[in-house]
Amino acid sequence: MSSQLHGRIRVADDLPAVTDIGDEDPTGTERAAVERIWHFAEHWYRAGMHPAIQVCIRHNGTVVLNRAIGHGWGNGPADPPDAEQVAVSTDTPFCVYSTAKAISVTVVHMLIERGVMALDDRVCDYLPTYTSHGKDRTTIRHVLTHSAGVPVFRGPRFDLRRSEDSDYTREMLAQLKPIHRPGFMHIYHALTWGPLVRELVGAAAGKGIREVLADEILDPLGFRWTNYGVTEADVPLIAPSHATGTPPPPAIEGAFRKVVGGTLTQTIARSNTPQFLTGVLPSSNTVSTAFELCRFAEMLRRGGELDGVRVVNPETLRSAVVQQRRLRPDIATGGVPLRWGTGYMLGSRRFGPFGRNASAAFGHTGLTNIAMWADPERNLSAAVVSSGKPGSHPEAKRYPALLDTIAEEFRP
Repeated sequence: MSSQLHGRIRVADDLPAVTDIGDEDPTGTERAAVERIWHFAEHWYRAGMHPAIQVCIRHNGTVVLNRAIGHGWGNGPADPPDAEQVAVSTDTPFCVYSTAKAISVTVVHMLIERGVMALDDRVCDYLPTYTSHGKDRTTIRHVLTHSAGVPVFRGPRFDLRRSEDSDYTREMLAQLKPIHRPGFMHIYHALTWGPLVRELVGAAAGKGIREVLADEILDPLGFRWTNYGVTEADVPLIAPSHATGTPPPPAIEGAFRKVVGGTLTQTIARSNTPQFLTGVLPSSNTVSTAFELCRFAEMLRRGGELDGVRVVNPETLRSAVVQQRRLRPDIATGGVPLRWGTGYMLGSRRFGPFGRNASAAFGHTGLTNIAMWADPERNLSAAVVSSGKPGSHPEAKRYPALLDTIAEEFRP
């Protein structure tokens, strides 16, 4: 192992020794593309910012790349040199943070399609106390498009220890103070989005969003993971996340603290706790693998159906990926311009979160350097999961270089 530097992991000298290759079936032409993509993944790992990385790609419905590199446990920047190191595998689950929103959006669109709710229904039709400070005009569409005007918990301080208490959550949502009227502008709702969606689905569907997701999508398709949180027995199986690199600049750290309620380091530490990992937070605590996220994306890529299970109709997805907001800098992507549909992040030619020249792609990213997406134009579904959460570091462009390479190698 190479020596460990401040904020970095100890990078293995022998990369094949810390690489796990799952089932893959690339054709002759795809094989060279897969190896070029994996070369960029290895280059990204060598930056020393991510203890573990998983990459999974399906092309034309076939898994052509399914690999992991690094360690799930024992090689974080704060781990002692003599810590027991456990290599990552393609089956190792991780918290994938805001990638959860793509899954939650799919659940909501499924319920809308079934007539359980409607995009232009008001939130207060389901949560009667959500009326103060002009919030009575907020619609489900406003929530999904991050234009509800409540991107931060502005109002009484939210007690995170009571976050699973539905009555308490609804009381706190009722007291939220918007920073603008509903629909006026888009500002990414990093954490407020989750409680709103959880309570909306619970009120409309008559059962929790975790149960809806399991009953209607995950269980029929045989998923092991990919729901919000896990049982207490499964917590030890989840590889931890790690703050890496140097802290972000003060301005970014301040904005991060305002949006998510703590610094990057504090947030990552909290996300590794059993309380967070066993909760139901549709904005940010999905536990999954790149393989399973890619499989979920494949269902989206196929127009809402997979292995005989119809989740949503193609028309629903086509409507959901029509651009709703102008291209503008977005805090969801660190200030990079971003296109949005009705809840899904959309790719673009230049600034896409899913590689360059991928305007047809849609999905969602997660904190940080995590993404899942479907690209119907390329017959591609993909997911990238990483356990490092870099603040500032000079090799930051290695991650987008990997995504650009995926898009380039599978040009339509």
